[in-house]
Amino acid sequence: MRNKTWSMVLAVVFVLAMMATGAAQKLSENALRRLDGSAATFPGAKLGFKLDLATPRSLRSWRMFNHSAPSGQSGVKSNPGGLPGIDSVPNFSRAFLSQGEIWPFTMMGNDPGQGRRTQIPARTIAVSLELQNADLVTTTTVPIAPFERLALNSPNFKEADYSSGENIQFADAIQRAEFFNSMRKDWHTELQPSRIVDHVTIHVPRFFSVPINGVPTDVRTYFTGPTDDGGTFVVLLDQFFNDAFFNAVVEQIAAKHFTTDALNIVLLPNTFIFDLQDGPQGALVLGFHTIVFDPTVTPIPVWTTVFASWISPGLFGAGVEDVTALSHEISETFNNPFLINSVPAWQFPGFPGTCQDNLEVGDPIEALANQTVSVRIEEGRRGFVYHPQTEALLQWFEEAVPSDAIHGAYSYPDTGALPGPADFFGQLSCPVPQ
Repeated sequence: MRNKTWSMVLAVVFVLAMMATGAAQKLSENALRRLDGSAATFPGAKLGFKLDLATPRSLRSWRMFNHSAPSGQSGVKSNPGGLPGIDSVPNFSRAFLSQGEIWPFTMMGNDPGQGRRTQIPARTIAVSLELQNADLVTTTTVPIAPFERLALNSPNFKEADYSSGENIQFADAIQRAEFFNSMRKDWHTELQPSRIVDHVTIHVPRFFSVPINGVPTDVRTYFTGPTDDGGTFVVLLDQFFNDAFFNAVVEQIAAKHFTTDALNIVLLPNTFIFDLQDGPQGALVLGFHTIVFDPTVTPIPVWTTVFASWISPGLFGAGVEDVTALSHEISETFNNPFLINSVPAWQFPGFPGTCQDNLEVGDPIEALANQTVSVRIEEGRRGFVYHPQTEALLQWFEEAVPSDAIHGAYSYPDTGALPGPADFFGQLSCPVPQ
């Protein structure tokens, strides 16, 4: 029986830069028809869906980063199980037995058996895009302003009632569903306080140089189309966005807006990421979660970081809109904050032969015809119906029969989305791509 140790797993993250999965979806046929015509110059997408991988980035120990964040702890006072050697969000560690192996995992918050309420700040930068027009002189702005208040008032940060608890946030409801029969009743993990810490504009050039067959080649950086609510959606090249995202995060750390004790969020308006191979017609990334860290400092500062796009209605199928991506990434960060939680290799529901082997609770749901639930949040005399994503529970990845989650469920809040545990891939880890 193999027992995976935390020191081994942390070494993978901090030395070899392990990967984190992101939420990926295809535009609806109607939305594809709205893209400007130049998108047709990119190759067509492959059939089916794909997962995108975002690589954690390492900071150099520049003077500007020294003491850039509070000296946080990796655990809370009542919790002895936080990972040693890092300065990051509160976390706890446990393990489960599956396929004859012990599988350790680390999650955000305090241990459910210890109870108590853990509050983790959510620090968000609201990002607008300034797009260089075809004349290469004028620009068009795609603002985040119309969606800021809606995002902050969503179930990710505001309370609603669920079967796992009343007046609680969405990710807390998911966690409580997983540990419902072993937690203390006062156990909660909350994103408090939640606020916008800065407004940022990313300037997007019309063209971007990428190596194609070893030759630097200018390609379109972005494509746009109209949304049903009168705005603009942007399909943005991943090679440009990945650098822009990292640079924005670095600037926020230097300004002390992003801190190690917080969940740091980069929120964009209708911005979906494509890769050069599949083009805008392929699977687009709506969000991802990752870590930024400085391995030259002891303890190692680790900033848990999320990118998510607001999603206007009508752009994607399967109920994906408004905060679907944001809920996906927050729930995955709660369940796998440091990208180290390996599980027995599993297959996507309805797609035999596919493989993934990490604890990414939103990813199995991407294969379903309906991915979301409706949650209404009232604000004064007005209300808004949000569409957070249903999540796979820990018990699905454990292949536990029966499930010891709330109501014997494998998914939540839609307990019928995954009626049984994961289908084992047939080997403990996925094959290494050739």
